[in-house]
Amino acid sequence: MSVLPSGLNAHRIRLKNTTEVTMFILQGFTDNFELEVYLFLLFLAIYIFTLVGNLGLVLLVMVDSRLHNPMYYFLSALSFLDACYSSVITPKMLVNFLAENKTISFLGCATQMLLLVTFGTTESFLLVAMACDCYVAIYNPLLYSVNMSPRVCVTLIIASYVCGISLATLHTVATFSLSFCASNEIRHVFCDIPPLLAISCSDTHINQLLLFYAVGSIEIFTIPIVLISYGFILMVILKMCSAEGRRKVFSTCGSHLTGVSICHGTILFMYVRPSSSYALDHDMIVSVFYTIVIPMLNPIIYSLRIKDVKEAMKKCFREIGS
Repeated sequence: MSVLPSGLNAHRIRLKNTTEVTMFILQGFTDNFELEVYLFLLFLAIYIFTLVGNLGLVLLVMVDSRLHNPMYYFLSALSFLDACYSSVITPKMLVNFLAENKTISFLGCATQMLLLVTFGTTESFLLVAMACDCYVAIYNPLLYSVNMSPRVCVTLIIASYVCGISLATLHTVATFSLSFCASNEIRHVFCDIPPLLAISCSDTHINQLLLFYAVGSIEIFTIPIVLISYGFILMVILKMCSAEGRRKVFSTCGSHLTGVSICHGTILFMYVRPSSSYALDHDMIVSVFYTIVIPMLNPIIYSLRIKDVKEAMKKCFREIGS
């Protein structure tokens, strides 16, 4: 293979006569530098808010003894997961907004996909565990500490990660076993499965089926469990005599259900549909919302509406100010 000239233009050469790609180009949203500067500032603010919100919640759960129960252990696990999820994508995206050379190595792209799918799948299963925890806490509160012991919580969190890593490994190996000989330009801001399949010169039919059925199976498994859990919770709420009790349960479980709906709704839109309906520009915006904006919103959705968390935050701020 001939030696390519240096600079970004060299990377944009169509690789028609080769069977191996050593790097990809993340084309991103736009080539307009002024707009990229504004996007850089916007996503930098989102990233800082995401880290402060999620890691702050993890720290709050660790230091406040009132939050030492299974529900907040799951919340802190979700917050840590969201901070990691955003960190896989955002720093590289921020660099690319201001850099002329927007390349990512083959290994870097594979690693990014592996981590993204791991964290995304793990979050889906973790949300199921949180729904079950909410059900146990409300349906049978007297046995809550027994049924949701620390050992059970840790087991559920580890099981979520095992499922996430297993599925991520399967998709990453399947995707990067393909040949990329037509183009190395990814119409996206990070290495996701659909845009990589779009530039492969191999037959991607099996990969598309794998993506459809794998994500579909997860949704078929997780969504009914969540709906059944919240169905039982609703029955318990309707039987409550105390208006204050109903309000508290609605506030806690309503925030959980909101987060679950946003997460699974986005996943279904992104991956469980025919490949012919993919529009990479629109999908890029939706995937950025799913991977960057939702991790920023989760501390608000799950935590700030819960009285115990708000009280712990007020206590923390008072101690800092004193």
